[in-house]
Amino acid sequence: MAKEILEMTIESVTTELPDVKTLRLKWPDGHNPDFKTGQFITVYWPDTPSYKRAYSLSSCALERGYYEVTIKRDGKMGTRMVDWAKAGDKLFVISPVGKFLPVLEPNKHLICVAGGSGVTPFRAFAREATLRKLDTKITVLYSVRNPLGIIFNDQFRQLERENPNFTFHVTCTRLQHGEEWSGRRGRVTPEWVKEHVTDAANTVFYACGPNELVEFAEHIVIHGMGVPKEQMKTEKWG
Repeated sequence: MAKEILEMTIESVTTELPDVKTLRLKWPDGHNPDFKTGQFITVYWPDTPSYKRAYSLSSCALERGYYEVTIKRDGKMGTRMVDWAKAGDKLFVISPVGKFLPVLEPNKHLICVAGGSGVTPFRAFAREATLRKLDTKITVLYSVRNPLGIIFNDQFRQLERENPNFTFHVTCTRLQHGEEWSGRRGRVTPEWVKEHVTDAANTVFYACGPNELVEFAEHIVIHGMGVPKEQMKTEKWG
């Protein structure tokens, strides 16, 4: 079946960090798609139809009337999006696909390992669980270079206040001398992941971000902890 392609208007552009922006793409009138939280859309500019880029949705499926994608200045498409996209611009959007889906069941614990802009789909996970007032436990373990690189920090902290089953943990890997940070330091380690696991059989692990981080998380979970592959979902961003 051919994928649906629709022209959408950029409704708003929100600066999350100096090099990270969230684009809200307004659905055309009458459009009411059936899609799932955790999926991604593929977008392209009308003047460069051969150059397409996929972005995970940072909004969840309960938020209707628009898609949100959160984009870091990276490569040709990311640079154009962050530096030049503005409200009123048009983009072509290929409908959501993907299997990086949250298992939002009462007895499940979702442990989500993220690096850099790989945290964006986990905002969608947390938003859906919070909006639905679910009992699913969600833990995000987020690796960034320094505190200035934390995407959605205020939003995740607000979700923690609204949802007792959601927690957001950050580790900084490249703090500069004198830089203030009272939280965890260093890379994601097997010990850090394991300390959040209370019932491995009912835990679903997710990893999203740079290849190196995702592959290391897979190694920790599957080889180091002996968790079946079916309990691990990954999304690599090059």
